[in-house]
Amino acid sequence: MRKFLYLLILTILGFIVVVICNYKTPKTISLLPRLSPAECHIVKHTMGETCVPNQPQRIVTLSLSTLGNVLALGVKPIGTTNEYYREENFLRTSYKTDEIKLVGLERPNLEAILLLKPDLIIGVDWFQSIYPQLSKIAPTVLGEMEYSNWKKHLTFVAEALGKQEVEKALWNRYNRRIEQLKLALGTHYQDKKISFIYINGKQISIDVKNSFVGSIMNDANLPRPTSQNIESPYGAENISLEELEKADGDVLFVATFASGGKQFLEKKQQNPLWQKLKAVQKNHVYNVNITSWSATHMIATDAVIDDLFKYLVNIP
Repeated sequence: MRKFLYLLILTILGFIVVVICNYKTPKTISLLPRLSPAECHIVKHTMGETCVPNQPQRIVTLSLSTLGNVLALGVKPIGTTNEYYREENFLRTSYKTDEIKLVGLERPNLEAILLLKPDLIIGVDWFQSIYPQLSKIAPTVLGEMEYSNWKKHLTFVAEALGKQEVEKALWNRYNRRIEQLKLALGTHYQDKKISFIYINGKQISIDVKNSFVGSIMNDANLPRPTSQNIESPYGAENISLEELEKADGDVLFVATFASGGKQFLEKKQQNPLWQKLKAVQKNHVYNVNITSWSATHMIATDAVIDDLFKYLVNIP
């Protein structure tokens, strides 16, 4: 009898421990849709291979670059992250991006994404560390993203969405606009230099040739200053005020982040080193939108090319 009571007590205690553990540890609920092979297609990405829906209806994008490319391909996501949320984003007016649920700034908010019940998550390889959690919410694909391969990311997004024909039309349009720009510019800038800098807080950066804008200028055969005719891992190089001559050119485009950039620029414009710049003396300094000139997606190419037409064609 004593042995029986001992075993009974152990059994009861074991049951209580199991109940308590199950109560304190929430179970992971998978929202992955059950797709047949005919309903999805395989997409290779940085984390392996994933079968994504052929006709996704509830897409979440995990970068401004991905968002712009998805919109360019004719699809409107239900949620997105946005690194430049506090900036004057040129997508708001044309694409009504305010209607898209914000699910994080630089880092995705997993709870917010879960509540949207997406059927596809598309992003960039910056978020590899949270891929296991994302892939439990919905089929998730993360493409490579560097400033020098922004064109490759559009191809990746088009493959994920099954929009390869739309992508082809987008490239045809881009190449046509570049040729129109080159024709309008003629040989006017053959012996001149086009500079682009951006200011974030109290830091001045020069844009180089393997950046987003650098690639567009290269496609349009626009010469860059020697200091900007280089490649950098991040598509830009920081410079000090004493190195401001590296920002000089016959034409200078300037973009500023809202968080202190404009005030910092206004202060530096009073500095004699700024006043000595050739572009400043010729009154060829033009302010452009940071969210288009550093966006790395297809929609932004139109905005940049529009600015190049606006400020460079028929310039005195």
